[in-house]
Amino acid sequence: MLVAVPNLSEGRDERRIGALVRAVGGTLLDRHSDSSHHRTVLTLAGSAERLAEAALRLFRAALEELDLRRHRGEHPRIGALDVLPVVPRPGAGMEDAAALARRLAEEIAETPAEGIPVFLYGAAGGRALPEIRRGGLAGLAARLADGRIGPDFGPKRLHPAAGAVAVGARLPLIAFNVNLDTDRVTLARRIAARIREGAPGGLPAARALGVRRRAGGEDGERAQVSMNLLDFRRTSLRDAFDRVRREAEEAGAAVADSEIVGLPPEAALWPGAEADLRLRSPPRALETALREAGFGEPQPPDPVVPCPPASESR
Repeated sequence: MLVAVPNLSEGRDERRIGALVRAVGGTLLDRHSDSSHHRTVLTLAGSAERLAEAALRLFRAALEELDLRRHRGEHPRIGALDVLPVVPRPGAGMEDAAALARRLAEEIAETPAEGIPVFLYGAAGGRALPEIRRGGLAGLAARLADGRIGPDFGPKRLHPAAGAVAVGARLPLIAFNVNLDTDRVTLARRIAARIREGAPGGLPAARALGVRRRAGGEDGERAQVSMNLLDFRRTSLRDAFDRVRREAEEAGAAVADSEIVGLPPEAALWPGAEADLRLRSPPRALETALREAGFGEPQPPDPVVPCPPASESR
């Protein structure tokens, strides 16, 4: 069994999102839509064959429903079906995930009559994802035009409505957003620049952006530090939350709340995580969703990693 986590450039129109969800059928484990990011993240599970069929149906639905020429959202993107990572589970290795990713990349590139550029990343080969997405859609178009970058499959030009697609194979990551009690997006961007991997004193295996979160009701507009934790054993949810909190407090702000996008690994959570991280909704682990969907794991899940005391977090 494998898991796929397609990210789509639509987070507002329920009719369009419904069409995308229907396309994946019984492989769906979870859906997370964000109107401010204008993005939907789906989590799918099944055999390689079932996932291949579902992913191709999803891409065809995205071609019909989404048009990047009318898209405006906080999250950077390069395509309607923006990113399609395949994640191995116990019983399937990374080589299986990479093989499925390469198969999907080739078939997706040939699906529209005019073709669409597809880039491989991670264990599937090709580049690192940030290299592909540098500069967003406009930056990718310019680099394709002057030959600084080329797709692994498909034409050397963007599809007019669907852009491009990045397809990869990777270990589980955690998408984690921390909302500040201020609308100072410049502060969120400054915090992101300080905490991301590669910055002096940055968090290992962490990517971060500062964005604007538009919300209705009492929340209004907030600044958000949006992170991808590539390896929660190197930088835990607690590490990331506490670092953002400290950086915000030093600038005279505070953390309002946080959210996990999609399904984190069970081992990344601990009793009390909801309160400790001020999560907007209770966390639901990937293994829990798999069991509820009737997918039996061929071996026990990873042991739970205990939450470190606040004084040990970095």
